[in-house]
Amino acid sequence: MDAHVTAQGSPIATVNPYTGERVREFPALSAEDVGRAIDAAHRSFPNWRARSTADRGALVQRAGRLMRERKEELAHLLTLEVGKLIDSSRAEVDLASDILTYYGEHGPELLEERPLPVPEGMAVLVNEPLGVLLGVMPWNFPLYQVVRFAGPNLVLGNTILLKHASSCPQSALALEQLFTDAGVPTGVYTNLFVRGKDVGKIIDDSRVQGASLTGSERAGVSLGEIAGRNVKKSVLELGGSDPFVVLDDHNLERTVYAAFLGRMGNTGQCCVAAKRFIALADVYDAFVTGLRDRMSEVQPGDPVDPATTLGPLSSEAAAELLMEQVRDAVDKGATVVLGGGRPDLPGAFVEPTLLTDVTPDMRAYREELFGPVATVYRVADEDEAVALANTSPYGLGGAVFAADPERARGVADRLEAGMVWINHPTASRPELPFGGIKRSGYGRELGDVGIMEFANRKLVRYVDADAPIAEVLG
Repeated sequence: MDAHVTAQGSPIATVNPYTGERVREFPALSAEDVGRAIDAAHRSFPNWRARSTADRGALVQRAGRLMRERKEELAHLLTLEVGKLIDSSRAEVDLASDILTYYGEHGPELLEERPLPVPEGMAVLVNEPLGVLLGVMPWNFPLYQVVRFAGPNLVLGNTILLKHASSCPQSALALEQLFTDAGVPTGVYTNLFVRGKDVGKIIDDSRVQGASLTGSERAGVSLGEIAGRNVKKSVLELGGSDPFVVLDDHNLERTVYAAFLGRMGNTGQCCVAAKRFIALADVYDAFVTGLRDRMSEVQPGDPVDPATTLGPLSSEAAAELLMEQVRDAVDKGATVVLGGGRPDLPGAFVEPTLLTDVTPDMRAYREELFGPVATVYRVADEDEAVALANTSPYGLGGAVFAADPERARGVADRLEAGMVWINHPTASRPELPFGGIKRSGYGRELGDVGIMEFANRKLVRYVDADAPIAEVLG
């Protein structure tokens, strides 16, 4: 079936969240098509793993260069499909290109075998690929989320099947074409237009050796269960409700700006965005005022227009879900410091909203707010700040702001999270591991840790042919 032929009513479609226009549709692959794609990835694996890491790395670096060359084309595609501000789309292209370049250059070194100290003979730890991997990716960062999984694993020697979010099919095709143009052989990286309900069948296939998912908690639970039943490795990066802890008023203007960026970046649609602001009592009022003033300055509009500083959410459904959470909080007594509604504009817009007096009986207290809505809490001291931060079922990232580095580090060490940044909103870089704990998932991507998640870390032990045989073998 030709994936470029439109199919009316297909759930795999580009829908412009700014205009609501259904731009283009794509049919889901048949079970036979999916089977052929799995077979192609399986058959291409031996030749791909036989190539040197330097050779594979060179192709991934070439993909990174092509991505920068196609920056404007890709950025406008991201904005069309998910509604992000055009400058944010350009920044995502840059970060995705950096990741490909980093692993193309440094991946071979990270994957070198490591000698182990033994009393006699020789032992090494060898890093080998597992085979065919399935990546299940979300819509909010259509390039970055994919390459942080695919880039390291291509250098490692695994082959990739990629099921992207149904709302960004053209971004998915553009990325597949980019790898092809970089010289990645047929079958090594394959885009799959499949529905979410078909993911389990792919993981069940004996030719698939592992799966990685970035997405909702519900999707992660499902994928993890299926992978576990099949005794296959999985990595999950799920939701987050990251705390942003303010311990003092040192350079408060900078702290407020960091809070604004941490909450409003990508229109608040980021798993690792700052979502719960926790300020000590003596800085609370000034912090709330500063954040309110910053958030009130944004200008909603066409995300392609450089003057626009607030884009639409990814879909009308996303906007309505966020408003349900806000209304629940307000109905139960939360204070609306700013916003609280939807602007009189077409498209999936939600007003920048700042809530205080949020209590445990409200959805906003325990659920992830995926959009431009912030909650601020007043606490008496560091112990109360840490206790509140750790009440969340999530544990993705966090941030601590304080002039005293030892004080900040002391709080950071007590936060239950996979990542904590000090005096900077939580961010992502190619060389830094990314991932969480608790209901935010398990495993890591990026850094020297991430490239090993789908590696067979095989022990090779050499003993002299004339040496005595040890009695204890197991």
